[in-house]
Amino acid sequence: MPYYDGFVIPVPRERRAEFIEHANLFDKKLIEMGATRVVETIGLDIRPGKTTDFLKAVAAEDGEDIAFSWIEWPDKQTRDATHKAMESDAEMMAMPMPFDGKRMIFGGFEELVRHGEDGPYFQGFLIPVPEGRKEDYRKLAEDAWDMFARHGAHSVVETWGDDVPHGKQTDMYRALKAEPGEHVVFSWMTWPSHEVAKAASEAMEAEMEVPEDLPFNPQRMIWAGFEPVVDLKA
Repeated sequence: MPYYDGFVIPVPRERRAEFIEHANLFDKKLIEMGATRVVETIGLDIRPGKTTDFLKAVAAEDGEDIAFSWIEWPDKQTRDATHKAMESDAEMMAMPMPFDGKRMIFGGFEELVRHGEDGPYFQGFLIPVPEGRKEDYRKLAEDAWDMFARHGAHSVVETWGDDVPHGKQTDMYRALKAEPGEHVVFSWMTWPSHEVAKAASEAMEAEMEVPEDLPFNPQRMIWAGFEPVVDLKA
């Protein structure tokens, strides 16, 4: 089963080109070492939230954009073996990072739901879901796909936190103000354009009946729009 590493990264706007160059070099090495796909996206529609948001998630500073990125692996075993091999790869470890790695948040994720083929505009999500509501969330996401597709969505991937570390400064739990027993869902949806996604959101809000017993707290969910800047496949 596919396995994913997911990342949220603060990228200085003045170093965007350097970030893309670094990603192309580093991600190419990941493909050579066993990854099936690596995607790097940068925020187009990042809005401050009342409780949580992508900016707070990485303690973003003035002049920083948000990168929402992931590595797709054929399985967790390949991912774990590659992580171990990277530790002794002098070339990869010597590559300077054009961002503050101490504020980057990341984790390993199992695939829950996957539909469609990617479009050019991405929406990225981080969602806090209690351990006992995993299947409820999977079913909700599965059932919702028909509605999103009807309104123009190209694809969706939902993944469940499996190896998400706690950090000293930032991490995905802090980003969501996660409560005891909550896991992180890292997911993305693609659309033909920002305009289509916005129109779909407005239309769905008008027609959708929100279940009384949602399997997560929507007030702590984080989401935003992103454009892909690197997309490498094996």
